[in-house]
Amino acid sequence: MGATVDQSVTGTAGPFSYRVHGQIIHRIGSLLPNNGKLPEYLQLYIFDTGNELENRKKAFTKDASTLALADAIILELIKMLDNHNNLARTFRHARDRIQDAAVSQFKITLVSQPNRGRQYDLPTASEIGGLVVGDITASTVGRDIVVELRSSSLQRISDLHPLMMSLQYPLLFPYGEPGYHERLPYEGPEASTVRREYMTMREFYAYQLQTRPTEGMTLIKSGRLLHQYIVDVYVATETERQLENGDADATQLGKKVILPSSFTAGPRYMAEKYQDAMAICRWYGNPHLFITVTANPNWVELKYHLDAYGCKSGNSRPDLECRIFKIKLDEMISYFKKGIYFPKPDAVVYTIEFQKRGLPHAHILLWLKVVKKEVSAATIDEYISAELPDKDVDKEGFELVERHMIHGPCGRMRPTSPCMDKEDCTKNYPKPLSDHTRIDKSGFVVYRRRADTNALVVKGNIQLNNQFVVPHNLSLLKKYQAHINVEWCCRSSAIKYLFKYITKGVDRATMLLEESDSACSSHGDKKKKADTVNEIDRFIQGRYISACEASWRIFAFPIHYNQPNVVKLPLHLPGQHRAVFDQSDDLAEFISREDADKTMLTAFVEACNTYEEARELTYIEFPSRFVYHPSDKTWTPRQQGEAIGRVVYISQGAGDLYFFRILINVVRGPRGFDAMYAVGDVVYKEYKDACFSRGLLDDDNEWHKAIEEPSYWATGRQLRRLFVIILELQRKRLQIKRYLTFSHL
Repeated sequence: MGATVDQSVTGTAGPFSYRVHGQIIHRIGSLLPNNGKLPEYLQLYIFDTGNELENRKKAFTKDASTLALADAIILELIKMLDNHNNLARTFRHARDRIQDAAVSQFKITLVSQPNRGRQYDLPTASEIGGLVVGDITASTVGRDIVVELRSSSLQRISDLHPLMMSLQYPLLFPYGEPGYHERLPYEGPEASTVRREYMTMREFYAYQLQTRPTEGMTLIKSGRLLHQYIVDVYVATETERQLENGDADATQLGKKVILPSSFTAGPRYMAEKYQDAMAICRWYGNPHLFITVTANPNWVELKYHLDAYGCKSGNSRPDLECRIFKIKLDEMISYFKKGIYFPKPDAVVYTIEFQKRGLPHAHILLWLKVVKKEVSAATIDEYISAELPDKDVDKEGFELVERHMIHGPCGRMRPTSPCMDKEDCTKNYPKPLSDHTRIDKSGFVVYRRRADTNALVVKGNIQLNNQFVVPHNLSLLKKYQAHINVEWCCRSSAIKYLFKYITKGVDRATMLLEESDSACSSHGDKKKKADTVNEIDRFIQGRYISACEASWRIFAFPIHYNQPNVVKLPLHLPGQHRAVFDQSDDLAEFISREDADKTMLTAFVEACNTYEEARELTYIEFPSRFVYHPSDKTWTPRQQGEAIGRVVYISQGAGDLYFFRILINVVRGPRGFDAMYAVGDVVYKEYKDACFSRGLLDDDNEWHKAIEEPSYWATGRQLRRLFVIILELQRKRLQIKRYLTFSHL
């Protein structure tokens, strides 16, 4: 297995966390080592087995045969695998062939044949014997594993091979049993609406990562190896999804390989969720509460389970940490909606992130119903505290704040603290003392932190006072007993912090190293190949994955949630809508379908002709009163629930489509596309002329709005690029003095 392990986390002090960067690749070598090389991995089953014990110890230590593990344990493991693991017996059979010298050259092929039944995925050692002798490459396929007698290169193993995980983790699968393959039948619950014949890879591993007392629990009791296994299987699952979702053929030069927004956690997915959050912000204004909840590995529910089934600590079961956190998070959100702890909210948004050591935490934004104007200090004090409770009056509260809500120590008292950068705390602790809560000139809340000589805690022999208390809600803290930071949010920039990886992203290498390609004989061909944009590769190279994040994704828990729902409203000019079809479809038949020319936009126009109340609404207001049905591409009056519309952004360089977007945001209840051309009794030939007639383009205000609208969600870099485009488009019209009015830059 090849992976870049994040050594800043793995192998350092603190709870164990296995975290990888980039891609995981599984490779397999030859049956025998090259001359002068020591045997490794499967070669230990075949080469110099008379000294197998010493060879295995050297393979562990990479030097002398000194290993702090009893020889008896190693010998027992060898014996167990020889007696029960069919893969090990296969390689032993190859050893016997080599020693008999019956043949000079042969290969082992582990054939993946799920279509022919399960028995073909795990042949016995005697059945393998018939496959060993001779060159059988003619009978192999791309997903088979072919092990040559001696080779200097490594062969990559497909993640879809049923025996891949058994080869990688023989102690977790001591019988060499097959894992996932594409023909495993799907059997869902009776109430399930899923109509599929076969299960997905993700479903298989989600089923596998469960505590089942009536079955073997070797996997879930494997401790640190479980961390590696969970990361490994998730990467395999994600790789399969990327291959399914890739929206272009990577072999075609000049083509852009897309990772579409349907791929969860991809850049386009997160960008869309960011736009949805900003749509809620535009509808309801600035959020009121910003809450950060972090999982507690010492939750009593987790301890009860671990005590019952023999695991040592919560860190040994990252899958359980995620499942319990998800249960508590769902309960917390339901309490918020009922008005428990805080007033009932108009809207809720949360996103899931993972700490450097892997623990999940949620960033939650709440828009409260009763708070519509400037908030008072008394209101903030009612819901948020930044002080230690009185130990004599509330001992439980004092102990919980001491355990979960104290920052540091840091600053001069401990300059080596992880939060320190250039002799300053990056979180700005210690905070200033204040007798009253107030809002400073920058719009930040300064919480009440009174000087109290009795309000002290000791961390690492250092006394800390209220200046180091993280703002919290004491009732919420007592209920969930975890780190729950509650802040009053006075600025819309909290949304941008919530999705900070959209504006910053992960650190990436700036050097591109490529293997020489004989097919690219000319310099120009090589340049074309290097210039090909592949979003899938970029995503893989930039990611960091820990066991908790992998568990969360394997269980298909959402990484984003927003309520109310945000409906994305696409735009297109008449007859220029997008059509999605399968490459095997007959194009003539596809075009002749009855609904081939129907879209969400045309259904909106049709609804305006059908429903009288629809004629009072603009396109962006429509989802608040109507529901769209993708199955038959129609809008019907909303009977329950609520939703917010979000019209897709259109660049000024899009020509008529840009002016069409301006019009559809102001024209109510259009009966057709031609209605956009009409202003009173006059029908214009161009959308731009209709905009001028409505007074939407009389001055340079359109360009100011073009900057103002994306300023709510776009990054600084995106805004500056847009500004340059505007200058290029209108450099003769815009005056230099007007450039200075773009304060959003």
